Amino acid sequence: MHHLRLGIDIGGSGMKAAVVDLDTGAIVSERVRIPTPEPATPAAMADVVVELVAHHRWTGSVGVAFPAIVRNGLVHSAANIDPSWIDVDADATFSTATGLDVHMVNDADAAGLAEMRWGAGRGRDGVVIMLTFGTGIGSGLFLDGALVPNSELGHVELDGFDAEQRAAASVREREGLSWKQWAKRVDRYLGHIEMLFSPDLFIVGGGVSKNADKWVPRLTVDTDVVVAELANNAGIVGAALVAHDS
Repeated sequence: MHHLRLGIDIGGSGMKAAVVDLDTGAIVSERVRIPTPEPATPAAMADVVVELVAHHRWTGSVGVAFPAIVRNGLVHSAANIDPSWIDVDADATFSTATGLDVHMVNDADAAGLAEMRWGAGRGRDGVVIMLTFGTGIGSGLFLDGALVPNSELGHVELDGFDAEQRAAASVREREGLSWKQWAKRVDRYLGHIEMLFSPDLFIVGGGVSKNADKWVPRLTVDTDVVVAELANNAGIVGAALVAHDS
C-alpha cells in the first residue's frame, strides 16, 4: 500500500500540482501547472486549487507550499504575494473550497523537507540550511533533521540591504551580472549566514541550480555547499509531506 498525497507548489508565476508517493518521494502522476491568477487573492487562488484537485481526481488530504510565513495555517507575511492574504487562515480557505483536508507550509520549508528526506540533506545531522535562489531568497533551517519553520533568512540585512535585494537570482538577471559577479554576492551572503549560524551544510536550490557549475565552484565559504537534488519538484514533494494522514 503506497502512501500517496497531492502536493501543490504555489509560486509567483505558476501553481503546480502532482501526486507524490511518500514511500519513495517520487512523483507518480502528471505534473500540472496553471498560471497564478492576477491579482493572486485568496478567492482567485482557491479556484485554481480546486481546478488542480479536480484535474487529479483527488479525494485525499492535500499539502500546499506557499510563498509566505505560515503559522498553524495562518498567513503572516506577504513579501511576494498579494497583501490581501495577511492574517487569512489559508488552511481553512483551501479546505472549504475543495472539501478536503488541506495543510499549508512555507515554500522554502517545503523544499527543505523534501531535500532532507530524499535529496541532498538525506542523513545529515547538525545545522543544515536550505536556500532557494529565485525571485527572492527562501530558506529552510534544520537541526538534526527537524525543521525550524519560517526562518526567512533572505531578509537578513547585509551591507545595508535586504539580502535578497543583492543576491537573489532575479537580481542577476535584472542587473545583467555575470555568473562570476553574482557568485561573489552569493558568497558574501553565505559568509554572513555562516557567521550567524555556523551551519554544517548549505543546500542551494531554485532555478539557478540548473547552472550550478557556473557559480557554486566560485564560492569560498568554509561550510560544505551542495546542490539540491530534487530541482523543481522539491516544493511539490515537500508539500505532500505535510498533508496529514487521513
